[in-house]
Amino acid sequence: MSTRTALVTGGTGGLGAATISAFLAAGWRVVAPVRPGTAGRLPEGAIAVDADLTVRADVQAAADVAAGDPEAPLRAVVNLVGGYAGSGLVADTPVEDFEAMLTVNLRPTYLITAATLPHLVTAGGGSVVCVSSRAAVSPFPGAAGYVTAKAAVLAFAGAVAVEYRKQRVRCNTVLPSVIDTPANRAAMPDADPSGWVSPAEIADVVLFLASDASGPTTGAQIPVYGQA
Repeated sequence: MSTRTALVTGGTGGLGAATISAFLAAGWRVVAPVRPGTAGRLPEGAIAVDADLTVRADVQAAADVAAGDPEAPLRAVVNLVGGYAGSGLVADTPVEDFEAMLTVNLRPTYLITAATLPHLVTAGGGSVVCVSSRAAVSPFPGAAGYVTAKAAVLAFAGAVAVEYRKQRVRCNTVLPSVIDTPANRAAMPDADPSGWVSPAEIADVVLFLASDASGPTTGAQIPVYGQA
């Protein structure tokens, strides 16, 4: 029987599915908010909650489900949902495209974290793990909205770490580069994927950051680049 719960967003993606599988294998109860009609793409054993993670009411409902089992209190929140879109150079990028990257990458992380922090505090502490990107610390041209949004995730995670340290809630961030998923291989058929990191490898790092084994660690920015 599970004795603790993790809420994992982005669970139908390559990294999300691997992360949910890692938590389930480690004995966690896992709640995964998903878009309606996509629950069948989750690993077996995850508890799906239909939700639009840009809508506060949906997010709060998912948080309440995650915290709803007194035998398995919410102890970890994993913010994986996000997206990428190139947009050209800054002067050529419509502000709507720039803001769309903030909506996709920052707003869900903020809403989920804000909704679950009271539950983590009530449970006696826990862990928040966010996903930024190597681009946040090493930008490349043509993606200012994405770069800015992922840098904002880093800043937000740092703020959570400072604000909730005394309540025994930790917040750390992983920074992938290119993840070795079927979608990325299809999008970059001429690239050499030998240095890319698998979703399972990153999932192991996320699980460590959520576990008691990383108890002294908060405010960290963990590169998971592999050889990319």
